[in-house]
Amino acid sequence: MSIKVQKERPEISLAYLDSPIGRLAILADSDGISAIFFPNNSEFLSLVEAPASAKGEEWLGLAIEQLSAYFDGRLKVFDLPLSINGSDFQKNAWAQLQKIAYGSTASYGEIASAMGKPKAARAVGMANNKNRIPIIIPCHRIIGSNGSLTGFAGGLDTKRWLLKHEGIFFKEG
Repeated sequence: MSIKVQKERPEISLAYLDSPIGRLAILADSDGISAIFFPNNSEFLSLVEAPASAKGEEWLGLAIEQLSAYFDGRLKVFDLPLSINGSDFQKNAWAQLQKIAYGSTASYGEIASAMGKPKAARAVGMANNKNRIPIIIPCHRIIGSNGSLTGFAGGLDTKRWLLKHEGIFFKEG
């Protein structure tokens, strides 16, 4: 007798948004928005072979509405349910990222200090790298402590566009 264990796959809904920075793939589950992928990232293709979630589709409609308003310059603060998976440290770092106001920036060190862990700048950088919901959790607002651009999953051209869109000036090179 053999027992077959089937891995349970969450219900995920997918939508696309054609934006000024390219076509974004937005994923949601029954709890909220779970990921946004930039055009240069095809990782999401492996995630969408799951049944669609009716509640996820509702969240996608709200996300498209709010992201469109952001790109049109009509929205500065997102109000969306998020479905976030990560360690407690990562979740705390992402919560701090969400406190960086539109048109403002912070460094990894400033985020670490805000978390009460002033020596954890590198760990904040690693958490920032694992953020699956960019723009809404504004990792693009992180710049180097010297004011220069730091890496970004969507590419530095996308980061430049997002920062300029928000009226943020930064050091090149």
